[in-house]
Amino acid sequence: MRSRHPILALVLAPTAAIADVQVGASGFVVKHEATLDAPPARVYEALVRQIGSWWNPSHTYTANSGNLSLDTRPGGCFCETFPEGGGVEHLRVVYVAPGRELRLAGALGPLQLSGLAGSLRWRLSDAAGGTKLELTYSVGGFMEGGFTEIAPAVEAMLGDQVARLVRFVTTGAPTAE
Repeated sequence: MRSRHPILALVLAPTAAIADVQVGASGFVVKHEATLDAPPARVYEALVRQIGSWWNPSHTYTANSGNLSLDTRPGGCFCETFPEGGGVEHLRVVYVAPGRELRLAGALGPLQLSGLAGSLRWRLSDAAGGTKLELTYSVGGFMEGGFTEIAPAVEAMLGDQVARLVRFVTTGAPTAE
């Protein structure tokens, strides 16, 4: 199954974003791409140092993005702390090229309950006075019931995160409210 459509949520983005989902018997890959009127250094700073300011709180365990942190060193954690103690490792940092690329490994959210491995890559590159942002999340392994239903949900969630990051970088707020 393969679909391609623009993300309409990027109303203020200088160019339309593109989403792509590919689903197979042993996994899926989600891709998002957008172009921002901001230099790669600014986009990277927002991505890694201000993640709690733009990540959608409805996609956290605590409903509070302020509980998120991203330690940008190999072996570092994209983690969430719980107010009552404990927490969750969302992903583990495996590659860092400051200002250009960040790779993380792991299964996000409900994917953690299955025998899955995932690789999430954020890539930034120069583009006509701004930054081309590319997100790729590849997931493989075994999931009861397969990937046909979960892949579009993951694509929508990651599309929302990309839209919120773009809006945050370009307007200072992750939503239009």
